[in-house]
Amino acid sequence: MYSKNPIPPAADLGNPLRDGLATERIPAPCAVVIFGASGDLTKRKLLPALYNLAVSRMFPPGASIVGYARSAKSDEVFRSEQKESVAKFSRRKPLDEAVWNDFAQGLYYCQGGYDGPEGYAKLKETLDRVDRERGTRGNRLFYLSVPPSEFGPIVTNLKAAGLVHDVADEATKGFTRLVIEKPFGTDLETADALDGTIRHAFDERQVFRIDHYLGKETVQNLLVFRFANAIFEPLWSREHVDHVQISVAEDIGVEGRGSFYEDAGAMRDVVQNHLLQVLSLVAMEAPVAFDADAVRDEKVKVVRALRPILGDDVAKLTVRGQYAAGAFAGQPVPGYRQEPNVSPTSQTETYVAIKAHVDNWRWGGVPFYLRAGKRLNKRVTEVSLHFKHVPHALFGARAGVVEPDVLSIRIQPDEGIALRFMSKVPGATMTLRPVTMDFRYGAAFGDAGPEAYERLILESMLGDATLFARSDEVRAAWQYCTPLLQRWRALGDPEPYAAGSWGPKGADDLVHADGQHWRRL
Repeated sequence: MYSKNPIPPAADLGNPLRDGLATERIPAPCAVVIFGASGDLTKRKLLPALYNLAVSRMFPPGASIVGYARSAKSDEVFRSEQKESVAKFSRRKPLDEAVWNDFAQGLYYCQGGYDGPEGYAKLKETLDRVDRERGTRGNRLFYLSVPPSEFGPIVTNLKAAGLVHDVADEATKGFTRLVIEKPFGTDLETADALDGTIRHAFDERQVFRIDHYLGKETVQNLLVFRFANAIFEPLWSREHVDHVQISVAEDIGVEGRGSFYEDAGAMRDVVQNHLLQVLSLVAMEAPVAFDADAVRDEKVKVVRALRPILGDDVAKLTVRGQYAAGAFAGQPVPGYRQEPNVSPTSQTETYVAIKAHVDNWRWGGVPFYLRAGKRLNKRVTEVSLHFKHVPHALFGARAGVVEPDVLSIRIQPDEGIALRFMSKVPGATMTLRPVTMDFRYGAAFGDAGPEAYERLILESMLGDATLFARSDEVRAAWQYCTPLLQRWRALGDPEPYAAGSWGPKGADDLVHADGQHWRRL
């Protein structure tokens, strides 16, 4: 379903300095149908990403976009609105008028509801028109940028309207694919129910559960770093690693999304998806091939190997916090309970810390310390492997403290990889001090590459599911997280922490109990 065409350096998805990338995969022409086309995600991320693919010559000629939403508007109004959004939010500035004018010819709009047949009949007419005018050959990519409550009705109505082609008929009728934004359920029971609804209409091979973290260059580079470098993989195990830390820290609060966060909380919003996805890439075994099923087979093994945290161990091995009033950048900020549309007695967690164990041969006995939270001191996502102490103090006490080596992978911001190790300080005495070798994407390549949504939308158009969650992986993640959510209900209020701090004291106590400390970010 794709061809390999030479791409000039200026059109490279990342940076023309990367001489090794002489070709890029080009998807077949298709119609991208965005449900929720009037929403914020469409304006800020999806249309800018699709436009950027067009600038990079990754959006094939004839490919088209159909916005679907309840509000009434013409194709011309939709094009005008999206031009304004793309000009504002695209990473490529200023807007290239020539590219936009060509891109906008493939922008269409269809008005309709989500829970009745009338809108889907109009959508079918629009897609037939797009096939005739643009040569999209019946290929359709349905992107659900809507609240989770609409997933089921949309999927059911697409099937009823005859808009879903069987996988076996792709060669004659064109492909049908479904891209779903998280959350994929709110617990194990609802995730199973959603999966059943989707499976009634779509084959698993047609479903792309999107997690934008997996589109980040540094997350993808975890696999390259581990499996394309002979010097690191032999050290990546219980024999050399003392513990692993994974941090997903945000410096913002709920940003006006109080109603959403009251239902979600940090566990559903970050831990069950982003954090466990990163954990699976850190801990997985080498796949037999770099293809979707082989990679995801290894990822799901990691999630299934997570030791369940049940009963009284929930209070011992997990911490949940909620930010109170504090200060950020010298300005006072409210606590979570003072945010709009948040209950003044809310027990929703805005911070989670977990001491996890992956019970398999490679990682047996190695703790994984996980933390994620809002209104923390800074925005940063990082994985760090902390190696074991040397077995013998060869240089004596006067040389200084020999600190364990640390390998850190910075996912955002300032994407890169750093290795901290001990070195001798120049001089006549044997004095040791930790030093750091630091690789940064920006310094090495001049650009960190495409944004996550660009890569993930391209991969879904190509039909490559490597960077998307599979249903068994989602289910395994909920099997791990649901007992924690259930037990927390009986544990009372989350522990408060000041906005602008690094989280609740209980999170520090969690790692101090093992003689460790959180890495300073």
